[in-house]
Amino acid sequence: MVELEFHGAAQTVTGSMHLLHLPGGPIALDCGLFQGRRGWSRRMNLSFPIRPGDLKAVLLSHAHIDHSGKIPQLFRDSFDGPIYATSATCDLCNVMLADSAHIHEEDARYWNAKRATSQADRIEPLYTLADARRAARNFRPVRYNRPVPFADGCTATYIEAGHILGSACILVEITRSATMRLLFTGDLGRSKMPILRDPANPLPEVDYLITESTYANRTHSDAPSMKQSLVRIINETSKAGGKVIIPAFSLGRTQHLIYCLSHALGDGSLKRLPIYVDSPLSVNVTGVFKKHPECYDKAAEDFWLEQGDVFGRGYVRYITDVEESKGLHRKKGPMIIISASGMCEVGRILHHLKNNVTDERNTVIIVGYQAQHTLGRRIVERNEEIRIFGTMYKLLARVEVMNGFSAHADMEDFAQLLGPIAPKLKGAFAVHGETAQLAAMSAILSNAGCRNVQAPAPGEKFSL
Repeated sequence: MVELEFHGAAQTVTGSMHLLHLPGGPIALDCGLFQGRRGWSRRMNLSFPIRPGDLKAVLLSHAHIDHSGKIPQLFRDSFDGPIYATSATCDLCNVMLADSAHIHEEDARYWNAKRATSQADRIEPLYTLADARRAARNFRPVRYNRPVPFADGCTATYIEAGHILGSACILVEITRSATMRLLFTGDLGRSKMPILRDPANPLPEVDYLITESTYANRTHSDAPSMKQSLVRIINETSKAGGKVIIPAFSLGRTQHLIYCLSHALGDGSLKRLPIYVDSPLSVNVTGVFKKHPECYDKAAEDFWLEQGDVFGRGYVRYITDVEESKGLHRKKGPMIIISASGMCEVGRILHHLKNNVTDERNTVIIVGYQAQHTLGRRIVERNEEIRIFGTMYKLLARVEVMNGFSAHADMEDFAQLLGPIAPKLKGAFAVHGETAQLAAMSAILSNAGCRNVQAPAPGEKFSL
């Protein structure tokens, strides 16, 4: 019997992890961190649905931390199997997971020194840099569209997802008396977005589908109109003498923004002003992007040939040094600061928000999904006051939400990509969404002809 068990990203948008129970042992589809309220997310991140040592392998869709961030914890807790991912994902995880380990170590150190009131209050990091390095040795790069055996009678084929560099949908084929086919979308991307190739279309016909639902109830603006809106907001803020603060994920969103700004500066629609990317991780991730031009679309390849770079050479200052980062707080006049983390939960962005949200001349531009209970979500909701580092600050800065920069498929993309395969599905599972998004995905698939759509709860199992 083959069973699917849903653990992370079940009726929520973080902590992606689904277990495929096979006769030879369980396989994990993704192994991501939960993000949100500190106490809740730590409790969720401390647990696994099974003993990590019992896992046989991990099939990883892409490098975002909510999909990959618990992998070092597997190795801390006795797992020693292979992690299959595309070459670009392997390189990105080498950077991302080391950075994540550093954050966990620093978080534990700060808590124990400043917040713990007794020995019982002290915490250990979820994992360490040594755990991340152990994990890095077990990554196995795979090529797109090449079946890879990962268990007896089982292969995985990685198919372009168009979401971030190296992202993939994973086709799992299990052959016994007959062949059963399962498609895990990971996070699906959008067509005609800058830099990366479009998602594969058509997707293969399968028996079962696990699909993300993050923006299943929304329609994004197209890329050209988003660039125009971004330029307009920046120019308006600059005219007022303010700063533009953009919380952005180090992986994907930062590179997309820089690509758009480079084009706008090149065509003259954006006036020259200082642009800073203040994040060591963003700097390292951009280096990985430069290493993998084979993932670019034709337009980005052409821009690379014309400019020698697609990430702001001559326009953008990338900052890694702490003192240089602090120096931005003292700089006056219009500028753009892009900093991580994307949901405003950790990292240097907190310092930039603290120093800028009380000035109505400034603008905070939100360019990505903000999960419930995050600081980013409270900014999107335009709370009158927001808490940063334990202190309340009045949110007087202008707030602009630009979901059109999202690298996630929207309802039209889902209908186009998943609609053709829906009628022949024996079952579909909608994950990586909150209540409204899951309902919307169920409607998309049902309207396209799938008669069995589930939105599994955490821990729920299904026989295939």
